[in-house]
Amino acid sequence: MSKPQKILEYIMGSLLAMLGTDCLLLGRLEEVLTGTTWQWLPGLLLTVSPWLFLLLNLYPALPLDRPASYRLGVCNRGCNLLVIFAATTLLNVPLAVAGMGGLLPGVEPLTRDSLRFWLLHCLVLLGTEALLFWNGILRVYLTSRQLGIRLRVIGILCGFIPIAHLAVLFWIFRTASREVVFESHKLQESRSHSLLLPCATRYPILLVHGVFFRDFRYFNYWGRIPQALETAGARVYYGNHQSAASVEDSGRELACRILDIVRESGCEKVNIIAHSKGGLDARAALRLPGVAGHVASLTTVSTPHRGCEFADYLLTRIPLPQQQAVARTYNAALQKLGDPHPDFLGAVTNLTASFCQKFNQENPDVPGVYYQSVGSRLSKARGGRFPLNLTHGLCQHFDGPNDGLVGERSFPWGSAYQFLTVPSTRGISHGDMIDLNRENVPDFDVREFYVQLVQDLKKRGF
Repeated sequence: MSKPQKILEYIMGSLLAMLGTDCLLLGRLEEVLTGTTWQWLPGLLLTVSPWLFLLLNLYPALPLDRPASYRLGVCNRGCNLLVIFAATTLLNVPLAVAGMGGLLPGVEPLTRDSLRFWLLHCLVLLGTEALLFWNGILRVYLTSRQLGIRLRVIGILCGFIPIAHLAVLFWIFRTASREVVFESHKLQESRSHSLLLPCATRYPILLVHGVFFRDFRYFNYWGRIPQALETAGARVYYGNHQSAASVEDSGRELACRILDIVRESGCEKVNIIAHSKGGLDARAALRLPGVAGHVASLTTVSTPHRGCEFADYLLTRIPLPQQQAVARTYNAALQKLGDPHPDFLGAVTNLTASFCQKFNQENPDVPGVYYQSVGSRLSKARGGRFPLNLTHGLCQHFDGPNDGLVGERSFPWGSAYQFLTVPSTRGISHGDMIDLNRENVPDFDVREFYVQLVQDLKKRGF
């Protein structure tokens, strides 16, 4: 929606709300207008304004431009109501104060006789503004996916703190309104992709997760990326390997998975996109007999090809009994979630710089497979979600600029390499690269990035 349209919408909404919230005050104008050609005005306003106010609450957006989905439409109307609430509150409160002080034409200052009227007027004002606010905030809270738990909780806690609640309200409005605009654009873009099929590659895509995660059915490790790829024509498979195991064991699992996909689908080869430790696992799988011939390309994303020096530091500092205690707890929990033989210590040890140095010497690239890699930088610790906001500083000390877990020097591998940065001070974290939190990162469209990545594979004949 253009700015002039937005301004028109808010002005009309504010006028409608003013008519509703000040209907009692307008009734007092009858005394002033009696005997004039305008004496019909108060009666008309008192008759029309409640219905206009009801219409405003039911549909607070003018039909100038509609968001691309029902959810976004509800969220957009909630944002409009919050703006109208803020605007009318700023107008109505001074107006009520001026009226009680006798500063409005035809209205006497506050007296004992007029006290009942002004109390009633303030109650109407409070009730109508509360209706606007709760109608708007509930629509936004129930439909926005970008507010997150943190901002929702902050909004509740600061709701009754003067000044702070206005700042948080603006924060909520800005986040939700940006989501409406961005997601509406994404839906239109998705419809275009569904027609052009830019990701209809010759070979299907195999997505390989990183350490400490699984390919759960109801929580996709890759966020909104698979749906975007499939809409654009890609065939997507998952590694389905254990959450934590040594690179060697995970490589064997992936090798079996690749052969199963080829045999069941008849696709001959796959294009692997692997995140974090999954990139090392995929490289290990390629070295096993009979696997490389069924892989067209390997794209590693945020993979520590040269390890993480801070992992070496932690493993030398934390006593072995404590390491084993954590490992037993993790392994027992993941066995209940479906991992047959989880190996916490095996996975962590294989992320060290010392292991990766040896691994790289023993596992050179396989001829006939196209290798490329991607990395990113998290500019500030607070830009990453937990625990990346905690590990960023530690990684910064040992590995330099990083994404919260992996240092910049560790990312590059293969014949092509992309290092992603953004103009904003936030940066792109290890989790942002797989849309783990389903967050719209400023200046980085993760879904479109993967569409372009797979489109490039298609252009290369893969």
